Amino acid sequence: MKKMNILTAILFAFVAAIICGALFGSAIEVVKPLGDLFLRLIQFIIVPLVLASLVVGVASTGDPKKLGRIGGKTIVYYLGTTLIAITIGLTIAIILSPGGGVDIPQQVEAPEPRETEGFIQTLLNIIPTNPLAALAEGAILQIIFFAICLGLGITLVGERANPVYHFFDGLAEIMYRLTGIVMVLAPIGVFGLVAPVVGQHGLSVLLPLLKVIVAVGLACLLHVLITYSILVKTLGKMSPLKFLKGIAPAGIVAFSTTSSAGTLPVTIKNARENLGVSHSTSSFVLPLGATINMDGTAIYQGVAVIFIAQFFGLELTFTQLLTIVLTATFASIGTAGVPGAGLIMLTMVLTSVNMPLEGIVLIAGIDRILDMFRTSVNVVGDASAAVVVDASEQRYAGQYADGQDQGMTG
Repeated sequence: MKKMNILTAILFAFVAAIICGALFGSAIEVVKPLGDLFLRLIQFIIVPLVLASLVVGVASTGDPKKLGRIGGKTIVYYLGTTLIAITIGLTIAIILSPGGGVDIPQQVEAPEPRETEGFIQTLLNIIPTNPLAALAEGAILQIIFFAICLGLGITLVGERANPVYHFFDGLAEIMYRLTGIVMVLAPIGVFGLVAPVVGQHGLSVLLPLLKVIVAVGLACLLHVLITYSILVKTLGKMSPLKFLKGIAPAGIVAFSTTSSAGTLPVTIKNARENLGVSHSTSSFVLPLGATINMDGTAIYQGVAVIFIAQFFGLELTFTQLLTIVLTATFASIGTAGVPGAGLIMLTMVLTSVNMPLEGIVLIAGIDRILDMFRTSVNVVGDASAAVVVDASEQRYAGQYADGQDQGMTG
């Protein structure tokens, strides 16, 4: 392991987990504590890392207008790529027809669909009534709001708030170092997370729904290789190969943990060290993306809806397809911070076109497998946004500097 770089070690552990899971079946559950340990260490880092890095990032910016500019670009980017993602998911599902001729014994009990509180209430919930409770509960959106307010407060107070700024700056550096230490355990953690999943599900569950898995996997791959690569190349001025290689460790950890928030420390580390994203941009764009960016989940919605429609023999009109696209796109923001976001989004989408909610049970057995694909795409999408927004801010800073120089010359 010492002779391998971290990406090679994680890939090696990932392949080994698949092989061992297939060979030993449910007996491989014995390695699950290794995965749980790694996941707990990652979760242990998240809250102080997000709080400290975002406070420092906002205080370093020192300009509310810049924050508004970055926030606007980030939201537009996330909504735009989600729109593309759901379209790709629908297209691939229509081409592959995953629900045609499928006969599934419904042995899995349908999970209870939970309703979202709605877009407006979600926005109101961003403001914590008790910031300390938000920190204790790990409410990422509320922590982001609290951190932004602290950072702006430090900027407005000025020199007297320097001790507070230095405290958070030191805390941020400590958390970056701890993230590096935890990442050494990533290959062991990935093995402990993936092997039990492979051992538990096996081919008996996967075979009848193999076309669904292939459709989601293919759509996710196309979204990453085409959408993100083009955006990173044209808007981010970065080689797609460099981007994909740089964010690959975070993508694999996301695949293993199925948690965008849980992968956040690794995403921030990769974006800064491998992709060269500034601290101020990564501190804002990535925590926000881990909470509201759901490109992978949007792809899953597209495939799942077409699969359910084909299974029940329903014909979807163009208007219904358009409704699915719009509902899934805006639901990606409306379900932010709610547990089981994928299930909630699917419930909302099915309801929007009057499709049977019983369809959720059909893919419940492979939801964990599909969650791996969609979470990886979500994380890669977060990183692509950070690269694009950071490049845009650098161009803006360059144009502003040129304008000032011309004004002085005039």
